Amino acid sequence: MKRNLSLFVVMLNVAWGTAQLTCATAVPLAVGTVTAPAVTGDAPITACSLGAPGLKGLWYKYTPTENKTIKITTSAAGQNADTRMMVFTGNCGALTCLTANDDFTGTFSQVTFNAVAGTTYYIAFDNKYSSLGFNINLSEVVIVVTPDRLSFVSQPVSITGNFNNCIVDMNGDYLDDIVSVVSATQIMISYQQPGGGFNNITYTVPTTTITPSWSIAAGDYDNNGYNDLVYGSGSGIALVKANANGTGFTSEKKPQSFLVQRTNFIDINNDGRLDAFVCDDNGPNRYYMNDGTNMNHNQGGLGDFPSGGNYGSIWIDYDNDGDMDLYIAKCSGGGSGPGGNIDELHKNNGNGTFTNVAATANMANATQTWSSAWGDFNNDGWMDAVIGINSTSNGLSKVMKNNGDGTFTDKSAGSGYDATNALSREYVTHDFDNDGFLDILGASNTIMFGNGDFTFTPNPNAYNLGYYDRPIGDLNNDGFLDIQNGNSVLMNAGNTNKWLKVTLKGTQSNRNGIGARVEIYGAWGKQIRDVQSGTGFGNMSTLNAHFGIGQATAITKVVVKWPSGLVDIINNVTPNTTLNVIEGSFLNTKEVEAAQEVFTVYPNPTDDLINFKTKKDFVPVDAKVYEMSGRMVLQTKIERNSISIKELNAGNYMLIVIDKNGQKYSQKITKK
Repeated sequence: MKRNLSLFVVMLNVAWGTAQLTCATAVPLAVGTVTAPAVTGDAPITACSLGAPGLKGLWYKYTPTENKTIKITTSAAGQNADTRMMVFTGNCGALTCLTANDDFTGTFSQVTFNAVAGTTYYIAFDNKYSSLGFNINLSEVVIVVTPDRLSFVSQPVSITGNFNNCIVDMNGDYLDDIVSVVSATQIMISYQQPGGGFNNITYTVPTTTITPSWSIAAGDYDNNGYNDLVYGSGSGIALVKANANGTGFTSEKKPQSFLVQRTNFIDINNDGRLDAFVCDDNGPNRYYMNDGTNMNHNQGGLGDFPSGGNYGSIWIDYDNDGDMDLYIAKCSGGGSGPGGNIDELHKNNGNGTFTNVAATANMANATQTWSSAWGDFNNDGWMDAVIGINSTSNGLSKVMKNNGDGTFTDKSAGSGYDATNALSREYVTHDFDNDGFLDILGASNTIMFGNGDFTFTPNPNAYNLGYYDRPIGDLNNDGFLDIQNGNSVLMNAGNTNKWLKVTLKGTQSNRNGIGARVEIYGAWGKQIRDVQSGTGFGNMSTLNAHFGIGQATAITKVVVKWPSGLVDIINNVTPNTTLNVIEGSFLNTKEVEAAQEVFTVYPNPTDDLINFKTKKDFVPVDAKVYEMSGRMVLQTKIERNSISIKELNAGNYMLIVIDKNGQKYSQKITKK
């Protein structure tokens, strides 16, 4: 009996000890938890996206009997282990990376991937950081997809134009309206009514000779309270400007003739006025700088590839430094010539110049794409990206994780985008089901639901969304985002998830707050949105910042970081409401703590000079002083580390300091 027991123990050790040492002897995993031994077997040839592999490895495998979404996690088994996990498909000796993870939670790993019935997945661990044993848990992720998660009801609207469409507030009530360009000299605006429905008004726009045949963007570039438009055509741009009360429009066709692709309104030089950025298909990009009277043409410095190929520009703050950077999706997908005609990421240096850092950031993608969707897909406070394909000639769509250090990691394997070659001009991201995770409207006439971990699940209900006519906005003011599709609107039927809508009115910044960062905090942690004009390829979607919060019952804080450097903080915001924020109305001195790390001011209070005592290598250059209402009362250069506020009235003020790198810091000061 003892001999048989000893034999059983030996067999068990072979099965669960030495068996994991090679790919060929990988031990099958099932749903549940097993304890892995020390990592002493053959190392995987590659650690996929994690860098160089360790010297030893441990091998398991999993073969589903039906299509499932699988999650594998590691945890402590009484030891201080540090795991790295790689998942492969294929055969031993010819494995292909599917996904990989290092430190998902502390020193432990987690992957989630869509598993196909009958396919064997090899799960390998290496000893890059630790050879100690650990626990492995395999579970089936339950993705609840019901009609309530995303159900639309088609509603006809009186849209007569055949051009790219625009959803934006056009009369200053912060309700999303629909702009339809009927012809070169006529637009129709379907104004959303507070009680529901639309009021259609047609306007003649004299002297316009072009249409938005390639793109349209909206923004209040003269800061009069009513949104203006920029048309992008095959022969240049036209600026369509609303009058002082929003009841009429004039047009200015710019004389430069070129093939336009994406257009955006953005405050490039951060002077409080919106400029117009325009992608040139056949040469270096154009931009029109707003001097308060004219929009002045410039070319070069923001995408200089000689043959152009500039398609989908999008402005985001990818490095969290408070100013907007530029990503350009390129249609040529590789191209030729110095550097190749590949996607570009232009870092805003904060001093009016930009540097293409795509190569060092791992964002020099060679996919042929017309647009990219940028958002924080895992709610860690950094902008990630989905680079969507419009051709399969250079590969599939890519899911790129922002590492927070200026670089990105390719998370495409196992994301769901590695399993489809569907194409689209338009890729945009919004939280359509209000669960707190951003989704993607892109190819396949469907929405890819974000699961919060760089995996996406396609909605089973496909809608006839067309190839490109689909701007986004809340067209019945119910807190759920709707989709315009030509002469119909797909009204989101909603569910029980809660939401928040944030609308902005700039005072020192541009009127729309374009370029602002909006953050919300609660039980979910943190969510962020950048306010953008012109996302996707050709359409214009809402300028209101929209958040879903799932079943959470409280929003502890909303933070608005304005382009001017002002920061508004609103505490204890009620869910299922619209929060209207006027710049400077909710200034909060708690946000000045970051300034204490680099400088202090003295004396404070003062009746004249404010002196700066700097730390580290901080070099202050410019200063702006604001009343607590948000009105700027002083703008001056910082000389000899001091400024004078002698001319100001007694009271409290907010001091915004800009350093040599363009970084902004805030500090509360008091004038005696």
